[in-house]
Amino acid sequence: MVVEIYTNRVEISNPGEPIVPVERFIDSNQSRNEDLAKSMRRLGLCEERSSGIDKVVQEAEFYQLPAPNFGTGFQRTIVTVYGQQDFKNMNRNDRARACYQHCVLKWVMSQSMTNQSLRKRFGLTKNISAIISQIIAATLKSGVIKLDKRAGDSRKFTSYIPFWA
Repeated sequence: MVVEIYTNRVEISNPGEPIVPVERFIDSNQSRNEDLAKSMRRLGLCEERSSGIDKVVQEAEFYQLPAPNFGTGFQRTIVTVYGQQDFKNMNRNDRARACYQHCVLKWVMSQSMTNQSLRKRFGLTKNISAIISQIIAATLKSGVIKLDKRAGDSRKFTSYIPFWA
């Protein structure tokens, strides 16, 4: 593992390609070496639930940081955790990634993402709801979230779930 610390981010790189797609890091738990994982759990060195990524994303939301970026390089998996950045300085990709990850976290907690929950995630006031609607629309268009049909047709109660749910 390689950890690189920059002024605005930390990059963590592990050898090997992920065994689950990066867009499913938050909700999945599969060990590359299950025998090693079982041994480590028995020794109390790791947990069974595989909630490390969930915790990183939840903390990023709590502190209103840009969403972590999960990716792959040549035979490696890369996680980038960003430092403090104002909402206005986040680019379109940062906002869409945060929207998707927020939606997945809500799904993991048996909830659905709403305009209000995403606005709270970014720490924005109600008068900025048009910007949040634009972020949701762009994320819907990219195909990583979808309308939650369980909410019915009411625009007031519109909610969203991950594309794979």
